[in-house]
Amino acid sequence: MVDKEFGMNDVVEMKKQHPCGANRWKIIRMGMDVRIKCEGCGHSVLIPRKEFAKKMKKVLVKHEE
Repeated sequence: MVDKEFGMNDVVEMKKQHPCGANRWKIIRMGMDVRIKCEGCGHSVLIPRKEFAKKMKKVLVKHEE
């Protein structure tokens, strides 16, 4: 399995879209868990890193330091 590269403040696309209709999420916290925030409605979700890596489709916008 290839590890997907993602970091703080990246905008990612998940495999399933949010009930509000948006499918763009911003990573706002990283650690053992990853907190992502919906770009459509602003709702945030905290999920384990391993589960996040499985559910993430691709990085849409890479944040530059």
